[in-house]
Amino acid sequence: MSRRDYWFGVATASVLFTLTGLALFHFLPGELLLPGKKAQMPETGVLSDLSHVTKLEMLEEMIDQYYLEEKDEELLAEGLYKGLFYGLGDPYSRYYTKEEFEEETTVQDGAYRGIGVTISLDEYGRFLVDYCYPESPGEKAGLCPGDVILSMDGTEYEDLSEMVDVIRHGDQDRVVFLIDRAGEDELLEIPVEISDVELPSVSGEMLEDGIGYLQITGFKTVTPKQYKETFQELKAQGMEKLVVDLRNNPGGYLDSVCDVLRQILPEGIIVYSEDKYGERQEERCDGQNALSMPLAVLVNGDTASASEVFSGAVQAYGIGTVVGTDTYGKGVIQIIRSFTDGSAFSLTQAHYYTPDGKDIHGVGIHPDVYVEPAEELRYKRIVSREEDNQLQEALRILRDGAAPSSSRMALQGKFFSGFSS
Repeated sequence: MSRRDYWFGVATASVLFTLTGLALFHFLPGELLLPGKKAQMPETGVLSDLSHVTKLEMLEEMIDQYYLEEKDEELLAEGLYKGLFYGLGDPYSRYYTKEEFEEETTVQDGAYRGIGVTISLDEYGRFLVDYCYPESPGEKAGLCPGDVILSMDGTEYEDLSEMVDVIRHGDQDRVVFLIDRAGEDELLEIPVEISDVELPSVSGEMLEDGIGYLQITGFKTVTPKQYKETFQELKAQGMEKLVVDLRNNPGGYLDSVCDVLRQILPEGIIVYSEDKYGERQEERCDGQNALSMPLAVLVNGDTASASEVFSGAVQAYGIGTVVGTDTYGKGVIQIIRSFTDGSAFSLTQAHYYTPDGKDIHGVGIHPDVYVEPAEELRYKRIVSREEDNQLQEALRILRDGAAPSSSRMALQGKFFSGFSS
């Protein structure tokens, strides 16, 4: 049985990033009104060619005549919409059903109604607790990784998504799980409160020599606030130098990464984009909160999209040292528009460029200091700080006080004068 991971109330990133790809989203406001039944055919495009429409009608007749099972009209329609985007051959453009879009936006927002627990199906099809987020309702209630959920409120669910829907959209403020826990002779009944949960996308800790370590796992709606709070906590603990870890960060919202960078960069451009018509849009920083301490940024091949906006800006301004391996190389932005029926689509709309004009699409960010990961890191195994050779190199650079390269310092002066207001 295929593995599916869930937050209670929403599918986890491990599932949804396979739906969206490595994401850099920009929401356009408003909804698209659905056309009526007598909507006119477009003047150009696939559907303007009646031979395609006729072929679709013939295929549906064949389905009606020969298909063994009952057809689902709604699923057939969704298949047509998905197929239209599939035909673009672009992994970042896609159609979302209402349910998929609700899950996607909840994950990207980083806040939802639920219990803060990830659940998966084990090899026997049982609901298995994988992880409880710190301070979440699930953790406070006593749920533990490895617990098997047999029922919720006396109901044995066959479909995990159905139980998720009850959590997300039900009227109750509490549910009771029947739990089979290894080492316990009897089954456990554990009541869990349902509340608003904010999932962490930023974590931090103090290391030796006044160095703070701050990890960003995704650029969600809540990330700028979480970054500011974590940074201030580390500063209060005596942080004098900073490591920002963007390894395995698949991206997120453009607005989010720009709001984080506004707490770091000097005055100037953060990132700019150009669409198919050559129209340019800029995101800028006023420099009021420019970082005043040595900085190192960790990246790898799974550092993508919004994370590349971050590392590319740091590198372009020469305010920190990028350490690790070449990043993923996703230099395009998707717009997202929703329909009045709750469905939506994402569509690749523009290329983006680093402040010094680099198009990193298909290329990635080349680190200032290239460090191949240790074998354990290469296979994404959990290692200690001491075994993390990329982190150790970043710490060495900060301790030694390494300065940005002379070529980047020269470039810094060139594009600051060109782009600052």
